[in-house]
Amino acid sequence: MTDSDMNLVEEENKDEKIAKPSRPPPKPLIETAIGQYTILSVVLGGVAVLTVIAITADECRKCFDKAANLQPTEKIQKAFWAYGKDVDGGHLQEVFTILHRLGYKKEDNYSEWDLLWAHDYPFTELRSQLDNLKPHQKVNHLPGIGHITNKVTLATSGLNYIPPAFKLPVDKDKLLEYSQKFPNVSFVQKNNDHREVKIKKIFDVNLDQEGTFLQEYIDKPLLVSGHRFDIGIYTIITSVEPLRVYIYNGEGLLRFCPEKYYPFDPENLDKYVVGDDYLPVWKIPALDYYYNELGFGMRDSLNAYLKSLGKDPSTIWKQIEDAIRTVVIAKEAAIVDVLQRYTSKRNFFELMRFDFLVDENLKIYLLEANMSPNLSSAHFPPNRLLYQQVLYNVLGLVGVGESIYRSSLAVRSKSEEDMVVSDKTLAVYPNVCNSHTCRSNCMSLECQLCKTCITTETRQYLVTAVKEHLHKADCKRIFPPPMSQEEAANGIDVDQYSPENQLQYKWFQGKCILDASWC
Repeated sequence: MTDSDMNLVEEENKDEKIAKPSRPPPKPLIETAIGQYTILSVVLGGVAVLTVIAITADECRKCFDKAANLQPTEKIQKAFWAYGKDVDGGHLQEVFTILHRLGYKKEDNYSEWDLLWAHDYPFTELRSQLDNLKPHQKVNHLPGIGHITNKVTLATSGLNYIPPAFKLPVDKDKLLEYSQKFPNVSFVQKNNDHREVKIKKIFDVNLDQEGTFLQEYIDKPLLVSGHRFDIGIYTIITSVEPLRVYIYNGEGLLRFCPEKYYPFDPENLDKYVVGDDYLPVWKIPALDYYYNELGFGMRDSLNAYLKSLGKDPSTIWKQIEDAIRTVVIAKEAAIVDVLQRYTSKRNFFELMRFDFLVDENLKIYLLEANMSPNLSSAHFPPNRLLYQQVLYNVLGLVGVGESIYRSSLAVRSKSEEDMVVSDKTLAVYPNVCNSHTCRSNCMSLECQLCKTCITTETRQYLVTAVKEHLHKADCKRIFPPPMSQEEAANGIDVDQYSPENQLQYKWFQGKCILDASWC
């Protein structure tokens, strides 16, 4: 090997030594073991996560596959049916709308219905079907309600707040005597259909005419922007014997005569008769800003206007409540006489509208009470909200629009009933019920309300009264009459009422003592 070859070998060996890294010194045994364990843990954790994801995905796939294969089932709904002439003609549209929103389905009368909504009086043609109703079925009229809503019967009843009226020809002599006593009085001639209403003097009337009556005309009405108007108050009777009456307190219906009252002309009916084409509140200048710009309702707009004149509108509403209460109490016995022909008194309720006139001294006069008041907004679309709110509140009050889901109004289980109303809710007069008197017998009114004495029927209608209290929303109880806690504690005279109404009034009095919201 030449010297040059030797030099080349030495250079290659030198390069090889440079290219090979030197081996690090060996790690301690414990450190090596920990590193290997960490790597193994990470690997095993990853495998576990992937396994869970795979299992979950498979289960979800199975769920979706199962759901895809399910057959749709028909939802069971509460049912109502409607009775009257041309019920699908549109005048009940707001009724249908609210019932659908409350989960009801429109059915025929052969179905297992929960509610009958009758626009016409149903107890003549449907008597056989309504004679033996199931406990949960509701009907929106009371048998015998005509004792209030019949215009002749109401006008000639002689009750407070109703202008004197005389039925022809039977009251002919009384009419002549009254006209001689008050020679300047004018009369409005009416019939039960409220048609051909017109002011007349006594000598212009055929006093032997059948089917009509004369009523004293109120000639100095309260005017707003020069227009005569009436006030409609929606009223609900939820029970008779005992009697419970509410009004819808959220709003009143104001209707104005199309033409200004002065200069007065008895031949121009548009000056003093509120007809179908009345002037709505949103076109009355004195109420326009309150109603259209500030967003107040009809009632509150009228209140604000009267206050701006220095008048107290509460005078009107107190009289109205008393007038409604007076009429219904006076007619309750006649309604009960008709109702006794039916198996149960607890299936029926009534929504009416009482119409009032106010004179220039804020004295009110009851003009009529309307069964099946108009609830159609077809003629005046802005009234839709009013009608829907009335219906929603009334149906909630009577238990048709309840908040607990059920496929029928049929009786709940005891557990469900107790959840809403239990014996604790009904309990009143704790000290009286613990007295020797009530422990010994059940003779006194207060003792009859104790758990140890209360009858099944009394308990049943008090349970319903509690439900109404819980669900009354914008409805206000006017009978039993409102009271203060002080009045309730001092005792209230109930002797003028029937035994059933006395007992119920005493119960409300006891609830008021315990809780002011019941007063």
